[in-house]
Amino acid sequence: MIKRFALSLLVALFCSHFSFAADVAKPVLSEVEGQPGKSDNLSFNQLLKQFSAEYTAGLQMPEPPMPADSEGAGVQDDRYWITVQAADRYVRTRLLEAGVDIVEIRKNDLSGIAPKDSLALLAQKGYTIEKKVPLWQYIQSLKDFPAADAAYHNYQETTDLLKSLVSKNSDIASLFSLGKSVEKREIWCLRINSAAKGTASSGKPGAVYIGNHHAREHLSNEVPLLLAVYLLDHRNDADIGKYIAGLDIYIIPMLNPDGVEYDIRTGRYQWQRKNMRVNSNKSIGVDLNRNYDSWFGGQGASHYPSADTYCGPSAFSEPETLAVKKFVEARKNLTTMNSYHSYGGLIMYPWGGKDAPIDNEKDRQVFIKMASEMAKLTNYTPEQSNEMYIATGDTCDWAYDAAGIFAFTTELEGRGFYPGAAIIEKAVTRNVKAAVYMLSVTDNPYKILK
Repeated sequence: MIKRFALSLLVALFCSHFSFAADVAKPVLSEVEGQPGKSDNLSFNQLLKQFSAEYTAGLQMPEPPMPADSEGAGVQDDRYWITVQAADRYVRTRLLEAGVDIVEIRKNDLSGIAPKDSLALLAQKGYTIEKKVPLWQYIQSLKDFPAADAAYHNYQETTDLLKSLVSKNSDIASLFSLGKSVEKREIWCLRINSAAKGTASSGKPGAVYIGNHHAREHLSNEVPLLLAVYLLDHRNDADIGKYIAGLDIYIIPMLNPDGVEYDIRTGRYQWQRKNMRVNSNKSIGVDLNRNYDSWFGGQGASHYPSADTYCGPSAFSEPETLAVKKFVEARKNLTTMNSYHSYGGLIMYPWGGKDAPIDNEKDRQVFIKMASEMAKLTNYTPEQSNEMYIATGDTCDWAYDAAGIFAFTTELEGRGFYPGAAIIEKAVTRNVKAAVYMLSVTDNPYKILK
């Protein structure tokens, strides 16, 4: 997916002292590779603008997946893009349970992805399928597919960038692994703390930002990853310096590295949502955002292994979600969390897996206030998660229920799962503001009610 010069270029660019070549047509070798380029100490905002405007042009994007019997197509994909009549969140919830991965919601119907073996079940249950197209064919029909996507960071580039950030800011930044994925990749966590490193305990209030629960949502990696760049680039600013001194900040940009690598490995997007678990029926993957122990396996969760919203055989059956569980349980100081997804332009708060508001009125008001403030900064819509549909096994429901963390799901902007590279600048700029706001209340979220 990524041209070799892009790795060198991006690692060089996104350091606290950025390497930059005057002639943009020439590749820049980073200090990670032992050949430092020219440093202009670009600001974060300058970097984003230059990166978006100049470095994405002409980079080649993977082609969409082809049918399984086409030359070089790879793994069989028997999923369909369907449009189904659905007038409310309760119908949408039942469709989730029947194996439909809901992607787009309209007033009277919805569109999404369904495995072939669930179509007969939908008909038996009386659902009206208005449109049914093989997924590969639907993707090929898209007229607004991005022209360049090589700017996004794959697993190795994400790892290299995190390591580079730590080497440049070793007094306050450290890197450790939460554990290994199904395919034994490290799940990296960058920590920013002026007094503790690695997995050492801290009494400071903690905030955690998580990206890429879902593989195809590559923008959800870029936002927390570049948040790390922003915080370390601005470490000497009065407000950021105060948060670094007083808080314990964790950034986990890519929770599902196996799925990410699978999604891009052939040079054609696979629309992969899940991790890479081999299921009992030989289908691939568990939906990590249905695998937490928050009313696990209940409403809105599919028990069909082939479904994109398959919840797995049991809560925390997946090494990726189990790593988050152990991470949270070991850190009683965590007070805020943001889990990034795409695409919808929403700031959502619990409950998502329960058709009711939060019982604790004080906590509910904190959630509403925080979501509203972050929505102002992103131009997104704040709402309770179950407004779209009811879905159990959710990350943020579990984090609040099990640990009392004020946990939010941010559905990033865009017109699809692959919105192109030009969106990075705007999405990152908006969401960094919201992330910094979250830091501003992490010491005591209840203070916003005063």
